[in-house]
Amino acid sequence: MREGIHWPTAVVVVATMLLLWLAVWLLRRSRRRGFLSEVDRATYATLHTASLASQHLGDGLTPDAAERAGRHLLSILGAHAVSLSDTGGVLSWTGTGEHHRRQALELGDQTRTSGRTVVHDGAVITCGDPDCPVRTAVTAPLVMDDLVVGTLTAWTEQPSPGLARATEEVAAWVSSQLALAELARTRTRVMEAELRALRAQISPHFIYNSLAAIASFVRTDPDRARELLNDFADFTRYALRTGGPFTTLAEELRNVERYLVLEQARFGERLEISLLVAPEVLPVTVPYLAVQPLVENAVRHGLATKEGTGHVTITARDRGSDAEISIEDDGVGSDPDRIRHILDGANGSDSVGLGNVDARLRQVYGDEFGLVVETAEGAGTKVTFRVPKFAPGIHAGS
Repeated sequence: MREGIHWPTAVVVVATMLLLWLAVWLLRRSRRRGFLSEVDRATYATLHTASLASQHLGDGLTPDAAERAGRHLLSILGAHAVSLSDTGGVLSWTGTGEHHRRQALELGDQTRTSGRTVVHDGAVITCGDPDCPVRTAVTAPLVMDDLVVGTLTAWTEQPSPGLARATEEVAAWVSSQLALAELARTRTRVMEAELRALRAQISPHFIYNSLAAIASFVRTDPDRARELLNDFADFTRYALRTGGPFTTLAEELRNVERYLVLEQARFGERLEISLLVAPEVLPVTVPYLAVQPLVENAVRHGLATKEGTGHVTITARDRGSDAEISIEDDGVGSDPDRIRHILDGANGSDSVGLGNVDARLRQVYGDEFGLVVETAEGAGTKVTFRVPKFAPGIHAGS
C-alpha cells in the first residue's frame, strides 16, 4: 500500500473534496434548472464562499492569508467583525469596531489554554463608543496536530448559541485547511530533499566508467575523447544545476542524449538506441530529472547484465491534452512484485530513481499521472508516464 496521508488528514481531504463537488453540482443545477429552494441557494453561496477562503488559507496562517480569508469568513458567519490570531498576535481584523483589535489576543488566551470555544459577553468587552455594535464575541480554537495554533473570533452585538456553534464549525474548517496547507508544504520539502538526493546519487560507477572510456580514447582518438569530455561536463552541469524543479522535455531529452553518448562509449555496439519524438511535445514542461533516471534504470538494470546487444527505445507522443513519454528496453526484465514494492516507497539505492520520479509526478500532477511499469523476468521493461501539456502554475524554470 502506498505511503501517503495519515488517516485523519485523509478524512479532511475527502470531506473538502465532497464540499467542492457539492458546490459544483449545485452551480450546474442552478444553471440548468434554477435553485429548487432558498436552502439550495444559501448552501451554494456558503460553499462557494468557503471555496474562495480556502484559496487563501492554502498559504498557511500568515497575515496576508488571514486578511484575504477574513473577508469570506465574515460573510459566512454574518457577524459585525471577524479576527484571526496566531499565538503571537492578531493577524487580521475584518469588519467594524477595529478599535477592539487590541482585545482580540487577550480574549484568545483562555481558548489557547483550554482548547475550547469561549463566549465573551458585555462584562468582558467594554467600549466607550455608543455607536459601536460590538458588544460580545465568540472565540474558537484553530487546531493542528492537537495543538492550538491560533484563534478565530466573531464579534457581534448580541450573543447567540447559533453564532457560537457556527464560529466553532468555521474554526474547525479553517483548521482543516491549515492542516492541508502544512501537508502540502511537508510533501514539497520531502520531494525537494529527494531531488537533492537524486542529484547527489549520480552513480559513482557511471562516473568512473565514463572517465575510463574517455581515457581510452585519449591516445587512439583525441577528438572523440574531447567530445566525450564535453558531453560529460554538460551532463554533470545539468544534473547538478540549481534551477527550478521543472524544465522542458527538449532540455531533458538533450541531457538523456549526453548520458547515452557516454554509455555507448563504454558499451560500444552492445547498446542500441532508438529515439522517436513528436516535435510538438518538445516544449512541454516536465519535472527536472524525470526522464534520465528512467533511461539509466533501463541501461543499468535491463541491459548491463544481458548477453549480446541491448536496445533502448525512448518515445514521446502527443496524446491530445497530454504528452506521453515511454522508455522501453529488451533487457532482463524484473519481478513485477519487486517493482510494485519500489513504487510503494521501499528504500534501496538501486531503486531511488524509479521511486523518486514516480513520487514527484504524483505530487505535481496527481496519482493518475504516476509511472506505469510493464515488466516480467526475461521479457524486458517498459516505463510510461504522461504529463499535461498545460498545467496551471507549472512552467519551465519555475
